[in-house]
Amino acid sequence: MVRLADPLLPYKARELLSALSQLALFCNGEGLPGTAEVWLSREAIERFIAVGCPNAGESTRGNYRTRLLRLREVVVGGECRTGRPARLSASVPNRPYSRTELADLWGWAGGQHTEELRWGCKTLLALGLGVGLDSPEVIRVRVHDVRRATAADGSVVVATRGNRKRDILCRRPWEGVLASAADRLTTPGVAQHLFRPNCHSRGTNTVTNFLARAQPSPNAPRLVMGRLRSNWLVELFEERLPITVIVAAAGVDTLHGLSRILPFLPAVTAEEAARLLRGGQ
Repeated sequence: MVRLADPLLPYKARELLSALSQLALFCNGEGLPGTAEVWLSREAIERFIAVGCPNAGESTRGNYRTRLLRLREVVVGGECRTGRPARLSASVPNRPYSRTELADLWGWAGGQHTEELRWGCKTLLALGLGVGLDSPEVIRVRVHDVRRATAADGSVVVATRGNRKRDILCRRPWEGVLASAADRLTTPGVAQHLFRPNCHSRGTNTVTNFLARAQPSPNAPRLVMGRLRSNWLVELFEERLPITVIVAAAGVDTLHGLSRILPFLPAVTAEEAARLLRGGQ
C-alpha cells in the first residue's frame, strides 16, 4: 500500500508506515480481515482515531488521520458511511468529575455569599448535569423554557434554543433544583433568562464572567460546563440508553460527535461483552 502511494503523496514512506503500522495493530486486535479495503475503510480509520490510540495526543491523532485518509484516497477512495468525521483540536477532552468532586461542587455552590451567586451556581450544575447543556445553550435558556412534563410525576423538560433546538428531559436527581430555579423567577407576562436574569448584555463570556465573581473554594474544582456535560453523557451510556436517544438528546449530528467521551466510559468484562454480543434467547 505504501509503495503504491509513495510517488503520489507528499509524505515520506516512513511517515505513512508509522501511521499504517499503528492502524494495522489496531485492526488486527479487533479481528478485522487484513485487506486494504477493510483497514483503510473510513469507518476503521475513524474508530482507530477515536479509541485505538488513547495515549496519543490530539496533534498526533490528527496526523495519523490525515495520512491514513490520503493513503486511502490513493489506494481505495470512497466516503465514510457513518457521517462527517469529528473535528480534532489541540484541546484536551473534558474529563468528567468524580463523585467526590461533584459533592464538593454542590457544597461550593451552596456556600456562596449571595443568593444570586448561590442560585446561579446551582442552576449551572442542574443544566449541565441534568440536561447536558453547554455554555452557549445555558445563556439562551428562558424561564418559560423549563416546564414540568406532567404535574403527577415531577418530571421536568428543558427546551433549548439556537441551532440545536430540542426538548430534553431532565435527569431525575436534578428535577427539583431546576424546577425551583425556574419557579423563583417566574413572573406572569415577563420573559426572562433562567441564568443571570438581570444580565442584559449576554455574550460568549456570560458564564465565565459570572464564575469569576463566585467565591473559590480550596476543596472544590473549577466549574466547567463541558465537564458537567461529560458527566451527563457518561451517565447515559452507563445506563445503556439507546444510542439514538443519546444522539438526539445531546444535539449532535453524528456518532463522531460523541467520540471524545469514549475514553471515559467504563470497561466491560470479557464475560459481559460476550453475553451482550450473543444476545438473549
